[in-house]
Amino acid sequence: MATDLYELLMAQGYWLLGWAERRAVFNLFFRNNPFRGGFVLACGQESARDFLARLLFSERDLNYLASLRGGDGKPLFHPDFLRFLAEMRFRCDVRAVREGAVVFPNEPILQVEGPLLQAQLVETALLNLIGFPSLAATKAARICSAAGGDPVVEFGLRRAQGWQAGLTASRAAYIAGCAGTSNLAAGRAYGIPVRGTMAHSWVMAFDDEAEAFVAYGRAVPGNCIFVVDTYDCEGGMSQALAAAAELRRQGITVQGVRLDSGDLARWSREARRRLDEAGLTHAAVLVSGDLDEYRIAELKKQGACVNVWGVGTRLVTAFDEPALSVVYKLSAVVNRQGEWEDRAKISNDRAKRSLPGLPGVRRFYAGDRAVCDVIYDRRDGPPEAADAAKRFRTKVETQELLRSGACRGEDLLVPLMEEGRPVMAEERPVTDEGRPVMDEARPATDEGHPVTDEGHPVQPSCPLEDIRAYARAQLASLPEGVRRLERPERYPIVESAALRRRRRAAAAMVRRKIP
Repeated sequence: MATDLYELLMAQGYWLLGWAERRAVFNLFFRNNPFRGGFVLACGQESARDFLARLLFSERDLNYLASLRGGDGKPLFHPDFLRFLAEMRFRCDVRAVREGAVVFPNEPILQVEGPLLQAQLVETALLNLIGFPSLAATKAARICSAAGGDPVVEFGLRRAQGWQAGLTASRAAYIAGCAGTSNLAAGRAYGIPVRGTMAHSWVMAFDDEAEAFVAYGRAVPGNCIFVVDTYDCEGGMSQALAAAAELRRQGITVQGVRLDSGDLARWSREARRRLDEAGLTHAAVLVSGDLDEYRIAELKKQGACVNVWGVGTRLVTAFDEPALSVVYKLSAVVNRQGEWEDRAKISNDRAKRSLPGLPGVRRFYAGDRAVCDVIYDRRDGPPEAADAAKRFRTKVETQELLRSGACRGEDLLVPLMEEGRPVMAEERPVTDEGRPVMDEARPATDEGHPVTDEGHPVQPSCPLEDIRAYARAQLASLPEGVRRLERPERYPIVESAALRRRRRAAAAMVRRKIP
């Protein structure tokens, strides 16, 4: 029952009006790129599909709803409506961009078509399941871009807005390019590589810093990384090198040092120099401490010698913009004649207007490079490159590429569910023993297959490594200026001529209704 009260109040209204089965289309999209950036990396579609596949109201849910009272003191929900919910099963068609796709403002990320009551009811859950993962993935992509190919490890569970948010962020960050996570639950659930060093408390538990390092190396010889800034970076490095020499005599190899405070650019260079002079050229310098894309870019400009970046709080909380402007809007309903009627939000605030009809998105590529996106209505058919060229007024290079005949078009929205049934059949990630890697929050059969609350199998998910590879290719397809961290170029997006006409017609229809 992951929804807001008003969704169920409207659902009861549709049911009372006899509109429960009236066919409708809703679109989930966002209004503005976060972080003053040029794109969003869409994430969460797999979770959304799993949620919809097992959507039902339990006896406990229905008993709670029956207990609610309105302002008049009477039951808020009709008993017959609650019986309707008890028997309801999700039967909508769902289209979505592939997880890991790069998307832009006002383009549908996910589209639900089906019975009006059901399509409305899932709004809150879908906004939650798509919004935060996409935000975290986008932040992680920007951080990995700033790192310039250096590994980035996500360290954010302890600062996440709840355990489940930490799990979601770890998965999104890995899709976006992070090399691993400190989050063991994410490692177990999704097969993400787990990484860790030591806390300052380990050093503080000993009377002597060198003794702490030697003891740690003996305790964890396969993950011997020392945090060297507990008291003083210079002294910490000296003690780490002394401990490394002692451990080497015992056959234990130190794998690196971590800096978490101080002048990170200076001390990373100094750590690298001293490690190399000690013959520890293999040892990594790992840096952490309130890092984000801007801080990493600044440290690189200062000549920091860093092998691995540990990023936590500012990634998993999307620190500088903690919510994506995702919305879910009705765009069409079927009338009594069985025909689609367009619907659109017409607001005095232009930024809050929505698209009418059955929108789709077609991306044109020149080789592996994304050239532009065209938003169109599916009833009009996908646009051709030459037609798309006519919609650009100032982008001469884009016009020429589209007219050259060298561009191929690809529809971004692909079927995710048909009549409530998942349509994808890829295998989930597996353990070393070949068993599916499972999210501990999802019930499973003895064979390890995910199931609904009723025990019915849920369609296996796409392997996480495939999603990650797709995200990497999508990011690489963007023009360099669009990927830029600050003052990015605006990616070319236009609406088809037919969609523009539909938008004007929908606006005119709405204005005729205004007294």
